Formats: sequence, C-alpha cells, structure tokens
Amino acid sequence: MVAVGVIGSGAWGTTLALLLAKKGIATTLWEYQAERAVEMQVQRENRHFLPGFLFPETMHVTSAIEEAAYGKTLLILVTPSQRLRENLRLLTSFLDPSTLLVSASKGIEIATLKRMTEAIIEEIPDAGQRIAALSGPNLSREVAEEKPTAAVVAAYNPAVAIRCRELLTSNSFRVYNSEDVVGVELGGALKNIIAIGAGVNDGMGCGENAKAAFITRGLAEISRLGVAAGANPLTFAGLAGMGDLVATCATPLSRNQQLGRRLAAGEKLADILRSTKSVAEGVSTTKAALRLAAKYGVDMPITSQLNAVLFEDFDPRLAISELMMRDPKHELEGIL
Repeated sequence: MVAVGVIGSGAWGTTLALLLAKKGIATTLWEYQAERAVEMQVQRENRHFLPGFLFPETMHVTSAIEEAAYGKTLLILVTPSQRLRENLRLLTSFLDPSTLLVSASKGIEIATLKRMTEAIIEEIPDAGQRIAALSGPNLSREVAEEKPTAAVVAAYNPAVAIRCRELLTSNSFRVYNSEDVVGVELGGALKNIIAIGAGVNDGMGCGENAKAAFITRGLAEISRLGVAAGANPLTFAGLAGMGDLVATCATPLSRNQQLGRRLAAGEKLADILRSTKSVAEGVSTTKAALRLAAKYGVDMPITSQLNAVLFEDFDPRLAISELMMRDPKHELEGIL
C-alpha cells in the first residue's frame, strides 16, 4: 500500500499533501506545533497558510514526526531551507531504508552553501540513490485549486525520478522527470532572488519592457551560476528555470515578489519580515548565492545589487541605475 508523509505544513507542504490525498493516497502532514496540528486535524483545513481548502479523509495531520515518517513509500520535505537539517535529525531514526525522499524546499544553506539534496545526503548518508528534487511554476493556491500546471522531478537515479513522477502526477499537476538535480535545485532556489527584483520593478512602476528584460537577464545570471556548479544549461530553459522564474516574477501571489514591492514602497526589510508569516526564501538565498558565485568565480550583478538593497539599505533606484550603466557584454557570456 502506498503511503506518503509531508514534512512541513506551510502553504506548499499543505498543497502537496492535498494533491496526493485527493488521489486516494494515505497522506500524513507533519506540523511541528502540537496545538496547530490538532487544530488542523479537527478543522480539516489549514486556516493559517492555505484557508478555504478542506482536507479529504485520506489526509491526516500530526505533530508526531515518527508518525509522518515511519513506513512511508515517499517522504516530501517542505520545510524552510535554513531549518531543513534540524528537521532531518528529528526523523532519520524513523525512516524506512526504502523510503523515497523528495525535496520540495527551494533554497541554499547559508552556512554551508549546500543545496537541499546535498544537506539530506549529509544527514542521511545511505539515501543518495533515493533522493529527488521537485520544482516548477507551482504557486500553492493555484495548485490547490486544481488549475493546470506542470513540474519537474530530478533524481540521480532515473528510476527514482520516474517513480516520483508517477506518484505526484495528477489530472491537473503534470510532472516530468530529469537527471539534472543540480540544475533543478539551483533554478528553483535562485529564481526567488530575481522575483524580489521583479517586485521592486513593479513597485517602482518601471514598466513591462523593464520587467521582461530584468527576468531575461535574471535567467542568464541563474544559468551562469548553474553551469559553473555543474548543471545542464538546458534545464534553465525548462520548468525549473524559465517556468518557475516567470510564474514567481509575474504574480503578486509570490511572497518574494510581494517583498520586492514593499521594498520599493520604502519599507525596511526587518519590518517586512516581522509582518510576514511565510518565509520569503529569496532573502537568505541572496546571501548564499553571492558566496556561491564567489566560490565559482561567477559574475552576478543583479544578485549583488539586491544584496545591497536588502542588507545595506541601498536605494533601489540607484541599484537600477548601476545595473543599466554596466559595461556592455555579449548576451551569452558565461553561459556557453
């Protein structure tokens, strides 16, 4: 019998649990706060992060991580990237050696510069051949509403990617498989940085030409770092690259895009973060990406300017001016 556990009850974790439970799969969603877990189990809804979507009978909520992890066919990890390791350490002793592990968290560890699957392998050394990464243009609310979309799941073991594809695919959620774990993870993480900048663009009224140019050059920047880290450049033309980037930059449903809009309106980062209940992964990823770029000797001007805006109180207008006045270059420099 197929059984799935989802570690992390934010909007995306709850959405993935709903997706699987609606397929008739026994799905257990883990919420670390016992009181909130009971509340969701009784109310049959996540009113905090995903209000309006009732849980089917096949979905169970628990604060006991052993209940979410033990005996599962598939375990989906959807915690904030900077807290992934601490959650892994809670569940490792309850894992079945055949359980497939899918990372749906989009970030890079600041302390180690590790991608999420790299952190999983360090904490669960025997799991390398049963790990996968999920990414794509997947806004939680639209997926929960069963609006059609697609995603990509990448694994070092092609058979694992195909099995995860089979389990995750539904009538409204079409999943493709890939072997480029590096590209899929970096595309999903780095696009959050560009989404903050796209929000700044919208908040300052720079226009659609500017936004299109910014997204395109953002993709070039993501691709440069990805290629340097060993990714397939074609991955960034796919769902985890261009697909996820467009979805996240184009809509106010994106928490990173909203953060950028608020920065453009003059709000301070600390105030924005205090008032936001969901994690905007682009903030921490900006720091990690710059360090990763230095490691590989990659130029990331957009990320550098956003770092100054986020952490050095730099005026977004001056950041735009500095990007526009950079020395001209070949469009594909650093990618080919």
